[in-house]
Amino acid sequence: MQLNALLQQLADQETQLRSHPILAPCLKGGFIRTRIQGLIYEFTPKPRDFEGWGLFYPLDAQSAMLSQEAEIWQIDEYLRRLPKLRLRLVYPLKNQTWLAYPVNEGDMRQRFGTVRPIAIHLVSHSAAFEVVIARKIGATYWFETTDRKADPAYTEALQKGIQTLIPPSELKFSGLTPEMRSVYELVVQRTAGFPSSDEKRLRDALKTGGGQLDRFQDGGDFWTVHWRTGNGEEHTSAICKRDLTVMTAGICLDGLDRDFDLQSLVGVVEQQEYD
Repeated sequence: MQLNALLQQLADQETQLRSHPILAPCLKGGFIRTRIQGLIYEFTPKPRDFEGWGLFYPLDAQSAMLSQEAEIWQIDEYLRRLPKLRLRLVYPLKNQTWLAYPVNEGDMRQRFGTVRPIAIHLVSHSAAFEVVIARKIGATYWFETTDRKADPAYTEALQKGIQTLIPPSELKFSGLTPEMRSVYELVVQRTAGFPSSDEKRLRDALKTGGGQLDRFQDGGDFWTVHWRTGNGEEHTSAICKRDLTVMTAGICLDGLDRDFDLQSLVGVVEQQEYD
């Protein structure tokens, strides 16, 4: 009797599935899921290249046909019951999926037990550094809307920093938070034109001493650094990676090469040029 009742329940659920549209988000090439009486059903959507929110009718136990795109009010009604999180967009990953970072690390850690960049799906009409609201379904986050309460001045300051190639360590403006800096560093990693941390370290040391970096090569524990003095004289030196001390200056220093670092080497070389 119990078996018959269970079979009848499953039959009723299948009838319900076929008679009512499924409202669901869908990624291109992905699947759609729905839950009925605690059971999760997964379908392959048709067409396979659809991406967005749609209403689907099951064709059989494995596939469902898109009937129409969902209305905004239907999406809002679906999402408002789910846990939400404020995030700042980093960069697009694929199609309408973006990488994002929490606006408040403490809030994310307390509510979801972790702090990390996450992927948000079906993001529309947004740009890097904008604050958005996402909703969580299982382990997946879906875009709901741009956060209209967020101060656009912060977004503009971060975008300006990228446009002018300001290194993360030099980024400064009123209201800058650790979370904003984390997002900025992630964007920098994907932006052409920013010097690497190694290059910046060498360039800054030479600049402080009055020199200029041309290029450098990795030699394992040291760099071979090609640089110029303030008057344009070219030199090549071997520089220790650990503390930028000179291993080989490239000029005669009477065996005292290791008494200098890259910054002080510039002045020593320039002095010899004038002697």
